[in-house]
Amino acid sequence: MSLMDTDTQNQVRDLLSTVQSPVMLHLFTQEFECGYCKETRQIAEEVAALSDLVTVEVHDFQADSDFAASLNVDKIPAIAVLEGEKDYGIRFYGIPSGYEFTSFLEAILLVGTGTVELDQTTIAFLDTLEEPLHLQVFVTPTCPYCPRAVTLAHNLAYASSKITADMVEVTEFPHLGNRYQVMGVPRTVIGEEVYVEGAVPEQMLLDKLKAAVQRV
Repeated sequence: MSLMDTDTQNQVRDLLSTVQSPVMLHLFTQEFECGYCKETRQIAEEVAALSDLVTVEVHDFQADSDFAASLNVDKIPAIAVLEGEKDYGIRFYGIPSGYEFTSFLEAILLVGTGTVELDQTTIAFLDTLEEPLHLQVFVTPTCPYCPRAVTLAHNLAYASSKITADMVEVTEFPHLGNRYQVMGVPRTVIGEEVYVEGAVPEQMLLDKLKAAVQRV
């Protein structure tokens, strides 16, 4: 049974009609001991079916462990969103359902159109980065403010080869929630020590990025 009704399918099809470059969704899954792997695969495949330029490749997390490692995928379910073979460091860990379905579509559009929505001051700062920065945005599917934080992080990753950005659905990875003291969502963790609560304005996140760079 389809997860999307006809109206939703038509809306998504219209949205994806703006995609110009081939988008490859590398989905990592396994048959056993993986909550939401099956559902995550269904979402990815149903979305890809609505655009000729969006493709899903399904990988077994254990059998294809070398490929997973090459993309730094360390947990499942996982979706890496690439432009053909070009990797911008945009990741989804856990099911992109509920409000996060929007983030998933936004990531496909970002990679498929190359339209980055960032201030020039942010882009100028990103150009000065010398060391890699890893962003993890902790979310739940029922959080209406989370997609904004995820999309902003993914835009940063798209704009800078030094940044990687993950959506992490915290209820599926409670050990990470504990490790990074996630009491509410969205919570964006930059590196290991700098974090920001809420769907903050771009300038505030930029200040936190600068603070993280100073720590490095």
